[in-house]
Amino acid sequence: MMMKMLEAGGMALVTDGIRTADEDNPEGYYEFERVKKIEHDRTWLPEARGKVVKMISALLKHLPADEQYRIVFMRRKIDEVLRSQRKMLERRGKSVDLADDPKMAEIFTRHLAQVEQWLAEQPNMRVLYLSYNAMVADPRPHCEAVAAFLDGHLDVDRMTRVVSGELYRNRA
Repeated sequence: MMMKMLEAGGMALVTDGIRTADEDNPEGYYEFERVKKIEHDRTWLPEARGKVVKMISALLKHLPADEQYRIVFMRRKIDEVLRSQRKMLERRGKSVDLADDPKMAEIFTRHLAQVEQWLAEQPNMRVLYLSYNAMVADPRPHCEAVAAFLDGHLDVDRMTRVVSGELYRNRA
């Protein structure tokens, strides 16, 4: 959702279109596969300067320290994340054990706390934390916060129109 919002607001995105929209993410994934190899391949980073790149939290530590970054960090209720992942696995025919959810929630919560602590210690990274859940409920103030964080050159009205409660399918 955030990638689509930033695109609507007027930002250039770094994507490759390899992972296309599907039942799990009907609006598309907005991913760039080379991001997954950032630990060993950073040759694409100069071309991404000033653009938006989607990255999972575990990969942030591989961003070179000699650059400045603005990170829009999306938070979501952990039980909703797990429910979404479970449904995705089920659709792909993978077995799912609900008993694993409490353990996965603990691991994920610990990981996020570690990432947030690490980010707070990085002088070259500014972070805006946003709640997915709050954004879906009332997008305008969150879109305004993102625009201000990214120097105010975004179309907040267009960003706000992108937010759709219809895609909020895995509510807690």
